[in-house]
Amino acid sequence: MVSTDYFRENVSIDRIRSHILALEGERHPLTSPMALEHAADYISNSLRFLGYEMTEHLFWDNGQPFRNIIATHRGLQRPQERVVVLAHYDTVAGSPGADDNASGVAVMLEAARVLAQLSFDRTIHFIGVSLEENESDDDSGSGTRGSLALAKHASENSWAIEGVVVLESVAFAGDSITQTVPPGLPIPVPEIGDFIAVIGNEQSRNLMDGFVLAVERYQTDLPHVVLAVPGNGELLPDSRRSDHAPFWDKGFKAIMLTDTTNFRSPHYHQPTDILATLNLEFAAKVCRAAAGLIMEIARFPG
Repeated sequence: MVSTDYFRENVSIDRIRSHILALEGERHPLTSPMALEHAADYISNSLRFLGYEMTEHLFWDNGQPFRNIIATHRGLQRPQERVVVLAHYDTVAGSPGADDNASGVAVMLEAARVLAQLSFDRTIHFIGVSLEENESDDDSGSGTRGSLALAKHASENSWAIEGVVVLESVAFAGDSITQTVPPGLPIPVPEIGDFIAVIGNEQSRNLMDGFVLAVERYQTDLPHVVLAVPGNGELLPDSRRSDHAPFWDKGFKAIMLTDTTNFRSPHYHQPTDILATLNLEFAAKVCRAAAGLIMEIARFPG
C-alpha cells in the first residue's frame, strides 16, 4: 500500500528542472528536425533507464517518418487493460518550448520514475508524441498529427484503454498572473492564474473526478478548475487543442491537464518560453496529483 505521503516525498523538483533543461530549445519538424529527433531519443533513453519496455509507434506525415515513443509498464492481473499518459515533445518554430511542452514531458518522465518500482493490475503506457503543434499557422487542422496516428492505431488494434491523461503545458502559474478565458466558457474561472485546468468530455467524468480525489488524497495542495464539455468539445473548440481530442473522437476516455497556455501566458509560442519563467513547484504538484490518478486507475478496484 502506498502512503498518502508517497508522491509528496518522492516527486523531485530538481529532476523536473533537469528534464526541462535537457529539452529546452526549438523542436520543430521543418526548422529543427535534428533537435526533434534528439528530444525523442532523450525521452526514450530516460524511460529505458527506468527499466521500462520500450517501443516506437512510427507514422508518416508529408512523406516523412516520425515516431511516438512508448514505454510500457506491464500489468499483472489485467494487462490487456491500459492507462495511457501522453505529452508532446515538439514545438512551434521559433520557440524553445519550455512550458509548451517540455514541462509536460518533464512531468511525465518524473511520474514514470516514481511509479516505476510499483506494481499494477493494468498496463501503463508513458508516451511522448510528436507533431502536436501546427506545421502551418494558416492550417488549423494540421496539429495533433502524432496523437491522431496513435489514436487510430489504438482503435484499429482494439486497445482497451481505461483512460488517457494528457499533460499539456503544466508549469506557468502564480498568484500574480492574470487569467483570461475563451468565449463561451460555461463555468466561472478565477481571475488569477494559479490553478491547473482539468478538461474532459462527459464520457471522461470519472477521470476528472479521479484527479480531484488524487489532489485531496495525496495532499498536493493544488488549485484546480474542472471543465466537462458536451460531446467531443465541438461547441468549445479551445477545449480540443491538444492530444486528448483524437482519443475523444475515437471513443476513448481522456482528460487534458493544462495551465491554459495562451489564456494565461504571454510567452505562449514565443522565444521567451524559457525555464526561467516557469513555476516548478506548481509543476511538481501537478506531477504528484497526476501520478496519484494514474496509480489509482492502474490498480483495478476489487
